[in-house]
Amino acid sequence: MNKMGKFEDNLTLGQVLISAASRIPSDDALVFPDVKLSYGELLSRSRSWAKVFTALGVKKGDNIGILMTSQPEFVEALFGAAMIGAASVPINARYAPAELSYLVENADLVSLITTDKVADSVDFIKRLNAAFPDLKSQENTQGLCLKKAPKLRSIIVTGSGSHKGTIAESNANLLAKNITDNDLDKKISDVAPEDLALILYTSGTTSNPKGCMIKHKAMVSNSRALGRHRYEMVEGDRFWSPLPIFHIAGILPLVGAFDVGGAYLTIRHFEPSQALKMLETATLAYPCFITILQDLINHPDFTTTDLTNIRIMNSNLGMLPEKIKKTILDAMPNTIHVGTYGLSEASGTVTTSRVNDPLELRTTKLGVPLPGWELKLLDLETGKEVNTGQHGDICIRGPGLLSGYYKDPEKTASSIDKDGWLHTGDIGSLDKHGQLMFHGRSKDMLKVGGENVAAAEIEAILNSHPAIELSQVVGAPDIRYVEVAAAFIKCVNGKNLLPEDIIKYCQGKLARFKIPRHIRFVDDWPMSTSKIQKFKLKEKISIELKTDNKGE
Repeated sequence: MNKMGKFEDNLTLGQVLISAASRIPSDDALVFPDVKLSYGELLSRSRSWAKVFTALGVKKGDNIGILMTSQPEFVEALFGAAMIGAASVPINARYAPAELSYLVENADLVSLITTDKVADSVDFIKRLNAAFPDLKSQENTQGLCLKKAPKLRSIIVTGSGSHKGTIAESNANLLAKNITDNDLDKKISDVAPEDLALILYTSGTTSNPKGCMIKHKAMVSNSRALGRHRYEMVEGDRFWSPLPIFHIAGILPLVGAFDVGGAYLTIRHFEPSQALKMLETATLAYPCFITILQDLINHPDFTTTDLTNIRIMNSNLGMLPEKIKKTILDAMPNTIHVGTYGLSEASGTVTTSRVNDPLELRTTKLGVPLPGWELKLLDLETGKEVNTGQHGDICIRGPGLLSGYYKDPEKTASSIDKDGWLHTGDIGSLDKHGQLMFHGRSKDMLKVGGENVAAAEIEAILNSHPAIELSQVVGAPDIRYVEVAAAFIKCVNGKNLLPEDIIKYCQGKLARFKIPRHIRFVDDWPMSTSKIQKFKLKEKISIELKTDNKGE
């Protein structure tokens, strides 16, 4: 078992922002390509949202939904809710009406804030009307009565429009005038670090997402452990992340930057050219996911972008194909590249590289636990701790751990044991240096004729092919073997392959039973926030094979 020293910070999210604003009110807090807010401005706007929520009857312990892409109002509302002791529920901006309906009801939202600013075909009002057909007929916008969301009392819409059943931003601001600063200050003082700050619904790589309950002290302590203690961030640092703020990988560095008095740089929608321009002003960067890194290095501006200011970047090079890894290292030789393992249930990061780790470890492994975290690997069949180098279920325990799954005691009990260990279902290994490596989900294991096969093992071989940009392997039904490997492959621009090319490349590198039996080429991937939705690929090949069999 790998155990680090005890670490805890009893703070609320509101206290983090208030502290920074009191020290450096004029410094940049939040930076978008088209707008930036100082700490003083962000605090003022967050207090205004806290007054709006209070005027609408939101109380400590209530849950507020935030349905937006990354934008200043998202951050303002998140901290505004935190100040009055309400839990924010960030909602995936890609959710379809049925998913919205499920989450709003499951999370017991009493209020929801969204926007009518439409971009990239994102129309939240249209989706809400589809999710709640009776919304347009509501006359009491401060006391909604929706069949599919019995606890939802109000929907606030930022922007300039007026929409039936909702409260326009201008009218919401008028309501806030009824709440005094003294009234708000009293509410702020009543919020404790032990209170619930966030309910983070899992990213959607599986159906029926669960809400991870995260306390204030869990979110703050984990952000501080990452920012101050592992990345050695200081006041004035500029932390760039392209990840949506409704994702834990967006919230974690946001709070970490605010904790030290740094600026958080982000974009409304990921666009490589715009992202590269922002990177020139960043000192730390958090792209982390392969899809984002691929878009950056494949953009024509990448080779001319000045990346020399970036001191540390969460590149996760150990998880990337060799050709991508080499491109990034060649372009950023003086940057400290780190690997990271984390999940929503842990308030984000659990392990990451130390800045003084050797390059080889930082670019092939995912680091060691942050201060306060414990980690052990258990054999999936025996439940016993595995030896160095062996694969096992990653189990974690620490100050950033969720307090449970919202309204799901059975899921909580099955995931967190009596000693407080979360059994993640992720497969990992520890080397002799105590460095973690991720090998896929336990549910991402194929059972080919009784043999266990890790999808990640096959993907590693496929991704080493010079003409393959990325591969994803899933299990496909098979009459003889029950399950066989199916590979979905995206080729490098300008390159073309045939299925027989793939099979030939795998021969001699993989055992015969591991070589994909079905190969499909794709131009893009089904995505959640930032992850490829493998379950959709699995559904696609299963339906296709079932149809083919019927045809026979």
